[in-house]
Formats: sequence, structure tokens, C-alpha cells
Amino acid sequence: MTQARGAFREGHVEAGGFRIRYMSAGEGPALVHLHGAGGLRLTPGHDLLSRHFQVIAFEMPGFGTSRENTRTQNQAELAAAMAAAAAGLGLETYNLMGTSFGARTALYLAARLPERVSALVLEAPAAIRPASARPPAGTPQEMARLMYGHPERMPPLPTPDAAIQGQQARLLERLRGPDRDPELEALLPGLATPTLVLFGTLDRLMPSELGRIYKELMPNSHLVLVYDAGHSISTERPEAFAEVVADFLNRHEAFVISRVETVIHP
Repeated sequence: MTQARGAFREGHVEAGGFRIRYMSAGEGPALVHLHGAGGLRLTPGHDLLSRHFQVIAFEMPGFGTSRENTRTQNQAELAAAMAAAAAGLGLETYNLMGTSFGARTALYLAARLPERVSALVLEAPAAIRPASARPPAGTPQEMARLMYGHPERMPPLPTPDAAIQGQQARLLERLRGPDRDPELEALLPGLATPTLVLFGTLDRLMPSELGRIYKELMPNSHLVLVYDAGHSISTERPEAFAEVVADFLNRHEAFVISRVETVIHP
């Protein structure tokens, strides 16, 4: 392993015919993270969660610096590859978190291998999309307006590498799937895994009103709206994000009875 930003270290695991990169930090129960459509980006929320958990953030095959993925045909196949990657690291059971695009992958993994997933967190999930939704694109300034509720408060987004962006766009076009995935949604009512669904109240990509659909489909889920946050909750309101996620992962259903003053609402 080589040193990465902060306390996170880089590693690789061979799984499903892919060499999969990951970043890890912290000790305690394992928390596996599957990123959004932009690829693996460590956020302040990752740093805060690594104080309580062994955070393992995977770079899914075909994203970022990995080789182009021309094999994976849908997110169910991607979920199988990520389950193999977690098994390759010796993880028998783990908490699982999916962000945006990664939420559909996480749901497939949890639904197909429920014995592996202790609890599930969906951050600004794009597993169910409004009919008008389009993949986010544009200049860093335009992307910031889509990702954040208050882009003026956030540092500028980096200019993406054109080659990486093109590789990811081709993969996403193939994996995007329908706005409502009937195969996945048929699995959700039977998903017994404790699940936390988080939406920012200012999300311009996945409006928080979608949360009611997750509640209807997943009887064992809990919906939390994070005030004054856009799509990238863990970047824009990391303390609020980490507080509710850590409390949920530690106490599951009991987390709804707050023990301390919350920062979800200011």
C-alpha cells in the first residue's frame, strides 16, 4: 500500500477479473463505500466516518484510473464484482454505503447477498430517477451548481481529465439502465437489511420527494432529510452526514431516538 490523502491508504484487490483500487482508513466495523457517477472522491464525510469504522472506498471497474471496463453490462453485474472485491479483502460481513449512481449497485448487492450486508446506507440515491433526469455534465462551475445547495460556500471542483471522463461516460451510458428498474424494485420489498436513505433538502439532481418511493418499496428503511444540503451531502454537510450515518450503523432502528443534540437541523 502507498500513502494517500490524510489517513487513507491506497490498495488493490483482484476480483471478478478486475484489478480494483480502493482507499481505506480507520479501525472498527467495516464500512464499504460505492461511489457515484463521477468516480471515487474522498470527502470530509469519509474522514469523519473513519474515526468510528474501517472505511473502504472502492473505485469500481472502469472508473478513475482503472482500465476501461468493456465487460460489465449492467449494475447487477457490477454489484457481483464489488461483492467479490469485498470478499477478496477477507470481509465476511460489512456495512455498505452507496452514493448516487452507486446506490443502485449497493441495492443489488444487498438484495442478492443479504447475509453479507449488516446495514445499508443510501446517500442521495439515484437508484430511482425522475423521468426528466439526465446525467450531470458541464464545466466545473456548472457541475458545482448541480452538486451543491450552496456552491458559493464550497471550494472549486477540479477540472476533470478528458480521457477519464470519456471512459466513464461510455461505461455509464451502458450501465445507466431505466429510471425505474423493475428487476431491482421487485427485490426491494423482501430486503430485510436495515437501511438508511439520505436526501439533501436542496438536491437539484435527485429531489428529496423521491424518498417516499424508497419508503413504500422498502418497509425496513428509514428516511432522513439533511437540511441545507445538495446532492453531495458528505461534502457539503459532513458533520451532519457522519453523525446520522454513524449513529444508524451503531444502533440500526434505535438510532431514531437521538441521544444527543443533532446537527441534521441547524
